[in-house]
Amino acid sequence: MDPTHRGPEEYGHDGSGFPEETGRRRPPRDPLTPDFGQQTPQQARVIPLISGDLLLTVNPVDGSEVEPCPPGEQPAAPARRTPAERADRERGAAPPVPPGPPALQLPLLQREDERERLTRLLARGRSVRLTGPAGSGRTTLLDAVAADCAGFAPDGVVRLNGHRRNVTDLLYGLFDAVHDAPLHRPDRELLHEKLRTTGAVVVLDDLEFGGAALDELLDATPECAFLLAATPDVQAPGPESHLEEVFLPGLDRAHAVELLETVVERRLTEEEKNWAGDLWFESEGLPLRFVQAGALLRQRDLLSPDPTAYDEFGYRDGAPADEPVPETGAEEAADVPLPSLGEGAAPAALLGSRLSEAARQTLRFAVALGGEVPHQAHLPALVGDTHADAALGELAGCGLLSPAGPRYRLAAGVLAQLEAAGYGDGAGEHARTVAQHYAWWTGHPSVTPVRVVAESDAILASMAQLVPGDGAGQTSVAVLLARSASPAFAAGLHWSAWERALRIGQEAARIAGEVAEEAYFHHELGVLALCTGNPDRARAELETSVSMRGALADKPGAVAGRRALALVADRSRAAASGGPAAIDAPVPSGPGEPSPPRGLPAVIPVSVPKPLSEETAVIARQTAPQGGGEAPAGRFALLGGARRNLVAAGAGVLLAGVLGTVVTLGLTSNSDPAGDPGASTEQSVTDGGDTEDDLPADETTDGTTPSARTSGSASASTTPGPSGSASASDPGTGPSATGTASASAPSSPDDSPSSPRPTPSHTKSTSPRPTPSGVTPSSSPTDESPDPSPSTSTDDPDPEEPTTPDSSDTAAIGPTGPTPASPSTT
Repeated sequence: MDPTHRGPEEYGHDGSGFPEETGRRRPPRDPLTPDFGQQTPQQARVIPLISGDLLLTVNPVDGSEVEPCPPGEQPAAPARRTPAERADRERGAAPPVPPGPPALQLPLLQREDERERLTRLLARGRSVRLTGPAGSGRTTLLDAVAADCAGFAPDGVVRLNGHRRNVTDLLYGLFDAVHDAPLHRPDRELLHEKLRTTGAVVVLDDLEFGGAALDELLDATPECAFLLAATPDVQAPGPESHLEEVFLPGLDRAHAVELLETVVERRLTEEEKNWAGDLWFESEGLPLRFVQAGALLRQRDLLSPDPTAYDEFGYRDGAPADEPVPETGAEEAADVPLPSLGEGAAPAALLGSRLSEAARQTLRFAVALGGEVPHQAHLPALVGDTHADAALGELAGCGLLSPAGPRYRLAAGVLAQLEAAGYGDGAGEHARTVAQHYAWWTGHPSVTPVRVVAESDAILASMAQLVPGDGAGQTSVAVLLARSASPAFAAGLHWSAWERALRIGQEAARIAGEVAEEAYFHHELGVLALCTGNPDRARAELETSVSMRGALADKPGAVAGRRALALVADRSRAAASGGPAAIDAPVPSGPGEPSPPRGLPAVIPVSVPKPLSEETAVIARQTAPQGGGEAPAGRFALLGGARRNLVAAGAGVLLAGVLGTVVTLGLTSNSDPAGDPGASTEQSVTDGGDTEDDLPADETTDGTTPSARTSGSASASTTPGPSGSASASDPGTGPSATGTASASAPSSPDDSPSSPRPTPSHTKSTSPRPTPSGVTPSSSPTDESPDPSPSTSTDDPDPEEPTTPDSSDTAAIGPTGPTPASPSTT
């Protein structure tokens, strides 16, 4: 019964289309036939993250989106973890316990001096580099020292693994171990600020770098004491690191034999002691060799059973007394010889041959992955055996595995031994099987990014083995795995694995010819570069992605790429100007003028020059200062903006020109037939009449100041003549309607009236103008400017003067039409 509905499920409320009221029964479903009905589409896992001052939305469909973090959505300051939280995290980061009987706990032999010295140095706050060959027992010694230093530092002991990790990975790993900041990846400034106040004993195993990189790690954490474990082939630290060096040698012969007896769990025979002595001389006393040698002796004991053990342990209780003891093969098994010295020095092949089939198959997968062992939960699906997870316990008990963070990998030297024994045959097919499994697993909605990050080494290894691939479809499988795993790496804040997956996927998509997937990987690489502070690389990757998606007509993907490119451009522009890297950062305007608030459209300066000829000229230019200088003050100061404002300004200029033309035609065609027949009417084109502000005046080329100034205006005034002819008027005069008085412009003290002469259309006239009764006509001296230049002044305009727009010189038109100009008289 359905708990939320009454009635049987087969009556329609499950979406079958048969309502319950009709009584029609749903046809029975054949359990052997798959349901080909419409399935519910799988939802994409979209996860928002905070990276510095950016909001990163991991979108596995069209590509991740990045934008400035909106106000109010910035995460809280990272809080320090409590000791209980640190303990829980440390237990979760430990390698899993293999199923089966508990593993044998081996003692720490001949390491008391090194243990005491390391503990003493860490208690003083000194950092130590523990150097020893692979298989010398460095990990076991680190575990013991970490337990001794539990209460030394306020932030406790932090265990990190340096296997395939760089400086950035370790810094963010230390930050995450001490601070609780979910879905927040701080920028470098905040990261270093928090790490400078972190006081912890950092135990770092499998360090793979030295020199300047190690100096950077130590300089970023001045309050931490490091215990670093590395092999001799790793680069030495720099001279300024001030690290204490401790070398870890092998065991002596007595302790090596003692370790061997502990592994075998019995006393050695004289023959076995001699064999152990030869092995000690060959291996230089490495503990790993004796653990593996003990596993060989245990297998030999299992192949050589004692026939009397049946009666001794009561295995034959209840059996007939006359039943003979099974002795078939007992004598042959009892004659199993000791392994040779070569088999004792390289025991991986011999140990593997005596393990279960699931364990041997697991070794083949590990060899195909370059030594990485998948988690035990994946072994049943990979091997095809429901009990294959027990193979991990077999391998760990034989000394063929070593812990690496939360996982296991093949022990030192085992990979080469297994490849020589033929375990690498068919490695490509095994890597493809692992990649297909991980592609399904990483894309499943129930799998969290934390679990995917824990399997990052095996996932990346399976992808790397397929590129470049010789088999058909191998690169396509690598593309599929990179497509599903890279968003999980990004959401899990393991960005070095994210970058490696994207680069492998991009190369695989290029080889396979999958252009759409290659464009996706380029987009993600650009977003990653933007979030990590590399705008040049981000621009190159995003431009490549946008061009590919444009060719494929992928509109959503191209839009996402262009948005990211716009953010790259804005942050690059802000960084170049020395300001904060933010979107829509306003450009400072002139002195005394506030910048416009963010989000408002910016003003594009438009300068209107004087007319140079009989055609109207409107010039729109940007007056932003070059070279980072101050913007000019005044109404034409640049306030900043985007390119869309330039389009709007151009449209406004075009509209102003059209309106000016319409007004000019309307005014010039208007005449008053009822006016004085002996005088013509002055026509002038203005923008807003006498009530609007005019542009400020400036000096001419000869140093004189014009009496009146307009921005490229042209007006026509009439002079009395024999036939009412019209002449060009002074550009500084205001508008005058038909039959009304027109106020003349103020005159300069040093101006003198000009002699009578023919006045062309572009010259100024001082002829008296007709005025109505009661109004005294005024005249202005002649002020000629034969070649006026465009106005570039930014001074404050005179509010008393009218503003005149740019227009061409227009001849006066009388009541009877245009008439030739006549000489004007003073």
